[in-house]
Amino acid sequence: MTDLILTIIHHLLAFALAGVLAAEVILVRPGLGRRNLALLGRIDAVYGGLAALLVLIGASRVYFGLKGWEFYVYNPTFWAKMVAFTAVGLLSIGPTIRIARWRGAGGGEAYVVPDAEIARVRSFLKAEVAVFALIPIFAAAMARGY
Repeated sequence: MTDLILTIIHHLLAFALAGVLAAEVILVRPGLGRRNLALLGRIDAVYGGLAALLVLIGASRVYFGLKGWEFYVYNPTFWAKMVAFTAVGLLSIGPTIRIARWRGAGGGEAYVVPDAEIARVRSFLKAEVAVFALIPIFAAAMARGY
C-alpha cells in the first residue's frame, strides 16, 4: 500500500508541476506589469515547493517502494530522468531570479517589464518545457525495464 500511495502522490505532484510551469509560460509575456507580478511570484514559489516535494516523494519511492533502491541506482534510464529533472531545475533559476527582481523594481503601478527581458525569460521557460517533456518519457521507459 505504501508503494501505491507514494506513486500516486509522485504522479500528482509531477502533473501539478507541469501545470504550474504552464501557468508561468502563460503569464510571462509582453505587457507583463505590476498587476500580474505578484501572482507570478506566488506561482513561482509554488513551483519551487512542488519541485521540492516531488524530490522528497521520489526519494521515498526509491527507499520505501516495492522495487527497492537497487532497481533505481543501477538503472541508466533513472539517471537520465534525474539529469532531465536537474536540468529543469537549473533552467528555472534564471526566471526565478528575474521574477524576484521584477517584483522589487520601482516604477509603481505603471511598471511594465521590458520586452527584451520577457523574451529572455520566455526562452528559459520554453527550454524548461522541452526538457520537462523528457521526464515522463524516461519514466515510462524505466517502468518497462529499459
